[in-house]
Amino acid sequence: MHALRRLFACAALALGAGAVGAQPALKMMIPANPGGGWDQTGRNLAAAMQSGKLVSGVQFDNKGGAAGTIGLAQFVNSAKGDPNAVMIGGMVMVGGIILNKSPVNLSQVTPIARLTSEWEVIVVPANSPHKTLADLLKAFKENPGKVSWGGGSAGGTDHILIGLIAKEVGVEPAKINYVPFKGGGEAIAAILGGHVTAGVSGLGEFAEQIKAGKMRALAQSGPHKEQNIPSLKEQKINVELGNWRGIFGAPGLTAQQRDALVKLVKSATETPAWKQTLEKLDWTPVFLGGDDYKKFLDEDTKRIQTIMDSLGLKK
Repeated sequence: MHALRRLFACAALALGAGAVGAQPALKMMIPANPGGGWDQTGRNLAAAMQSGKLVSGVQFDNKGGAAGTIGLAQFVNSAKGDPNAVMIGGMVMVGGIILNKSPVNLSQVTPIARLTSEWEVIVVPANSPHKTLADLLKAFKENPGKVSWGGGSAGGTDHILIGLIAKEVGVEPAKINYVPFKGGGEAIAAILGGHVTAGVSGLGEFAEQIKAGKMRALAQSGPHKEQNIPSLKEQKINVELGNWRGIFGAPGLTAQQRDALVKLVKSATETPAWKQTLEKLDWTPVFLGGDDYKKFLDEDTKRIQTIMDSLGLKK
């Protein structure tokens, strides 16, 4: 009996030390309400990890608000040094940190990998009087305050896109009537209910409603036509913007712990399940791991800071 106990103890120690076949159980912070892009990213990545038998399980914690900075603060405070804690984030959070003058920022967590990029789409409900982008922008120029734009958090990708379009068509960015929503589900309900004039989000978030004919897509922010939706550039609006999403580890990880997470995430992105997700949601894979991701983050933070300054989006 004692020998058997010793055997189990040794096996447990071997697993704890990361023996072959050891599968961690991950704790995943999704700093947004269910239904949006970060939620889709986190849950689909977790499903890919489980389909590839890379983890034994994933526990989710959705904590929406303030462009992800509420969830970020909780993650920074509660996950320190935990090699099995991860958080989803992206370009929206970079803007939110600047806009909300957040006391916590992405330099306090461990960059693991950039995962995807997604073009933004501008939609109106199917019964909208605005049949084309030109119709919508004509109304916007005539009376900016009367045209309300529903999107994600203030200062996020959706907001930045409308700011760039405003600059391009000669509307003062401060006059934009922007209505932020905490999650994709809320935004979809508001657009379909006619509570906002137009909606802005990633192509994947509105894909089902567009295909079902409940929303009409007027333009997207890629360089060329995507899914039969003309780009802004093709409609003489010189704006292009991609929304990237990625994953972070806890504060205070060792290089070895970080590299193990990079390897885990890289393996998940090579599974058939993840490839199907990319295809289904029209996400572009832009994997960048570890130090390369950190360098990209530093550069992108500076870029977004410049855009937000020029748009007068800072408080």
